[in-house]
Amino acid sequence: MSEAASAFVFAHFLVFCRIGTCLMLLPGYSSNRIPAQVRLFLAFAISLALSPLLLPLIEPLVVGASDARRLELVFSEMMTGFFIGLLGRCFLIALSFVGYVIANAIGMGQQLGPVYEDSPDPAIGTLITMTATVLIFITNLHAEIARALVASYTALPAAEGFGIQASLVNLTDNLKLTFVLCLRIASPFVLYAIIVNFAIGLANKLTPQIPVYFVSLPFVLAGGLILFGYVIGDFLIIFMNAFEGWVLTG
Repeated sequence: MSEAASAFVFAHFLVFCRIGTCLMLLPGYSSNRIPAQVRLFLAFAISLALSPLLLPLIEPLVVGASDARRLELVFSEMMTGFFIGLLGRCFLIALSFVGYVIANAIGMGQQLGPVYEDSPDPAIGTLITMTATVLIFITNLHAEIARALVASYTALPAAEGFGIQASLVNLTDNLKLTFVLCLRIASPFVLYAIIVNFAIGLANKLTPQIPVYFVSLPFVLAGGLILFGYVIGDFLIIFMNAFEGWVLTG
């Protein structure tokens, strides 16, 4: 294989290193509901589709580069893709945590859903994360993610390598954003749990001969589901606005 052909193939591989690694972590693309082979071929197809836009930036770096330099580029691109995917993954992890909080607040913490990840999520948490994942594709954010990946080669040039310090700063800012997002979404249910548990504790003190906890459980669950149905639209909008803001400007 000639030097030009070798550089051409290796440039495509470098594009796959960043985009493929990123897609293995991003919400929607990284779901265990999708077979690993499908995810791999999807990452390969997207990388191949975006390569014509990125080769002018990548190919000059590999022409005439030594093996050590090429290995350094592979590691750098994989770390950059992993970092971008991790930032997006934080949003889904935050939403999954909110699902745990909501499920425990309304008395559904023991109702486990299907086991798609390492451990079973509460059924209501699975509903929330699946709905948010579907909304990402319905609102065409998956196409915006592709545009953002192309733009990442301007913000994080392959020639400069992986910047650890800047990446840690961005990760800290992203964790702060997702933590505030969790508080905004879960706050009605935390307040509901405080009020309900205070009322149950007070009733138990006034009537100790009645098993207040077991008697009140259906009413707590019904009230929690009514609250959930009332606010789910609002907190999904809050989540989608935050995720869209990260995709477009992050």
